[in-house]
Amino acid sequence: MLKVLTAAAILLCMASTTQPTIMTNSNTENIAKSIYDFKVEALDGSSINFASFKGKKILIVNTASECGFTPQYEGLQKLYIQQQGKLVIVGFPANNFGAQEPGTNSEIKSFCTKNYGVSFPMAAKVSVKGDDMAPIYQWLCHKSENGVLDADIKWNFGKFLLDENGKLIQYFPSNITPMSQELLSKL
Repeated sequence: MLKVLTAAAILLCMASTTQPTIMTNSNTENIAKSIYDFKVEALDGSSINFASFKGKKILIVNTASECGFTPQYEGLQKLYIQQQGKLVIVGFPANNFGAQEPGTNSEIKSFCTKNYGVSFPMAAKVSVKGDDMAPIYQWLCHKSENGVLDADIKWNFGKFLLDENGKLIQYFPSNITPMSQELLSKL
């Protein structure tokens, strides 16, 4: 009887979740099978649904406002404009490295708009490393989840490039700029 009740409770929880795109495996851990399974909060409180990016390449970048790499926002915006319709860039502000993203979501949004004219989607501030790592970054950083590679984010402005089918292509560390030939050659 207990097994039946436990199974029924699990099914009820699965049916009532507000995140229908997250799959449950036999260990009842939440895992995403694809980048398209993720919906994340945006800086303005709305939602970014990665399923809406099907058919486009996606560049995911962990960002910070007070970093030596912060001027990369300019290159990201330029790349976003040049590749519009073919590439979506999604920034993920994070305070994991040197406490270089101390601001609130609204402060970050204001900073990015005022200083760099950022018009590409920006997620709400997350953690990209450690015990509180955001689920999307767990998927991006672990081959066991993304099926392609393991990545160790060492600083702000690390970049993950995914193809038009949502498959991870490559991870680029901070020193690879958005307009570098190394990154552009993969587009």
